[in-house]
Amino acid sequence: MIKNGPPQDKYPGNFVADSTIVDEMFSDRAVTCPCCNGTITPQMLQNLLAQAGQLQQGQAAFRQLPSGGNGMMIDPHAHMIARTTDDYEAMAKAGIVAVIEPAFWLGQLRTNVGSFIDYFSTITGFERFRAGQFGIRHYCAIGLNPKEANNPALAEAVLDIMPRYLGKEGVVALGEIGYDEQTELEDKALRAQIAMAIEFELPIMIHTPHRDKKRGTTRTMDVLEECGFDPARCVIDHNNEETVQEVLDRGYWCAFTIYPSTKMGNERLADIVNQYGPERIIVNSACDWGVSDPLAVPKSARLMASRGISAEVIHQVVYANALSVYGLNQEMQEAHWCQPAKIDQRTLYSGNSVLRGQTPRVDEEVLNPDIIR
Repeated sequence: MIKNGPPQDKYPGNFVADSTIVDEMFSDRAVTCPCCNGTITPQMLQNLLAQAGQLQQGQAAFRQLPSGGNGMMIDPHAHMIARTTDDYEAMAKAGIVAVIEPAFWLGQLRTNVGSFIDYFSTITGFERFRAGQFGIRHYCAIGLNPKEANNPALAEAVLDIMPRYLGKEGVVALGEIGYDEQTELEDKALRAQIAMAIEFELPIMIHTPHRDKKRGTTRTMDVLEECGFDPARCVIDHNNEETVQEVLDRGYWCAFTIYPSTKMGNERLADIVNQYGPERIIVNSACDWGVSDPLAVPKSARLMASRGISAEVIHQVVYANALSVYGLNQEMQEAHWCQPAKIDQRTLYSGNSVLRGQTPRVDEEVLNPDIIR
């Protein structure tokens, strides 16, 4: 049923669907599905082949795009501190070239500012090194999350130490900030951090609340505008069908988190892209310590291709839009992964290696590998 297509250098295994073979082999006869023992009619086979061909064409066109071509993607919201090295390897193989790690809570509330200092230091330091050892460029956003803004003494202490991190290398935004329960303490912390973002000329990543999302999203945008923040420098994240229209109408970047069961599935994302187009639409995984998928972005790209969404549109949603907004302060640049440093896993961070006895990967011989102290 599937014929091998001509070889295409680094992308072998392309195929073309040939409907005449279906006609010759099956004519008007049904066959039994080997997976479920159900009945597959010739028309069902034709439909499957058409979908396969559409997917192949979309992926081939996506790979040929300039800059973001060859399947390059960005996951602009991923809590990688909670993920494994296997995740980094799988993401790199799937085409993810860069991730952004926004500061958030750790699954339980922190009790003192020292834990925030260590956390901010890790996502601006070791995690950046760890990602690079597996071929992914790591950036981050710094912020006080809304859950922990409800501890006023802790919130004030965190706001006091945040400026020492906002100017660090690799910090591309202030976030994720916003509302959780939409309390007055959360509002106070949000306004203080908007002022910091203006002072440090940073984009903002907004966390919209899981409960009462539409009202919380509208309230967040109202506060941003009261504070004079430019919508073109702000990503509103965790959107759904209720919020997307207003977010786009008000000029903000509109991001969608793809979770396996909650928030936004990639089928729903494809429908939204079909309805609204790619302008200011961003997709991310928000993978963390809970049930989540670090490959949500490439899986969404694959699904959109299977739906017949053009390669140019997919490229914009999984790559170009994130680079446009999070590259505003110039800490995130395409040259970082298009002209990357060679991977040398003999390199250490404060005397520590990411390996546990494995043979280190060395892309090319380095006589004096840098030792990061």
